[in-house]
Amino acid sequence: MRQGGLDTYLGTEIDFSSPVGEPALLSPDSVQWRVYKNPIALGIGGIAAVLLEFAEPRIRSGVWDHSTYKVDPIGRSRRTGLVAMLACYGPASVAKEVIGKVNRMHAQVKGKTPAGEAYRALDPELLDWVAATASYGFLMAYDRFVRPLTPADKDRFLRDGDAIGREFGARHTPPTIDAFMAMMAILEQRFEPHPILFEFLAIIESGRAAPGVPRALHRAIARASVSLLPPSIRQRLDLGARYDLSRLDRFVLRTAGRLADRRVDRTSPPCQASVRLGLPHDFLFKSPAEQGRILAR
Repeated sequence: MRQGGLDTYLGTEIDFSSPVGEPALLSPDSVQWRVYKNPIALGIGGIAAVLLEFAEPRIRSGVWDHSTYKVDPIGRSRRTGLVAMLACYGPASVAKEVIGKVNRMHAQVKGKTPAGEAYRALDPELLDWVAATASYGFLMAYDRFVRPLTPADKDRFLRDGDAIGREFGARHTPPTIDAFMAMMAILEQRFEPHPILFEFLAIIESGRAAPGVPRALHRAIARASVSLLPPSIRQRLDLGARYDLSRLDRFVLRTAGRLADRRVDRTSPPCQASVRLGLPHDFLFKSPAEQGRILAR
């Protein structure tokens, strides 16, 4: 791996197809492998996770004051998304190396919020919350806008996510949706509305992230991400009726989500990772029964 900043390294192409045979942090039959292949779920879920993170003043200040987010929010979001894909599908050795670099960079992040409260990025409470919001966002976005997941699959997703969360330094990741809600209830009293939240959503709605996609779809994605937040959190963050999903929004996003769930791209990380492990490139697009037969060989 080249030395230098994380941005420099992630500017290079990461080969998810090698080393041949090297496992990922999670197995191909994990719920994560099924969910992370869907760009609609990752887009909506990732935005919801950022909203929940920015609701916490210490995290918001840390991101805004110590990253390229305010000058390059789209690039920063893409790099974060690439790290998430690497953590799910990448060779374990490469994933751990990149995550280690992320952690070393975060070790330098510390300061004070505008209210004078001290923070540091490696605070265990903050690491736990960031890991939890990512899992919650991706999971619930897939469930609502792609395909419903069983309660058992949801709990398995959260339990298995602990393996990734711990690589990032999280110590206590919620093993169930109820446990996530309990964690959020403890932090909720700290949540507050802030102009950065609305600036972030305005960037999403603007369509700058993908100029070729109709702007109306970007607006729908922004509203969909807000819809994943519990009503009490929306109220606390002043994310009111302006961000309500319409019936047309739901129809368009569910249609897009299901179409994306069937789109096979041999160059994508999930397809390359499948090949790396000796599986068909379209393994994740086969029925569960067929996947089981392939894995049993």
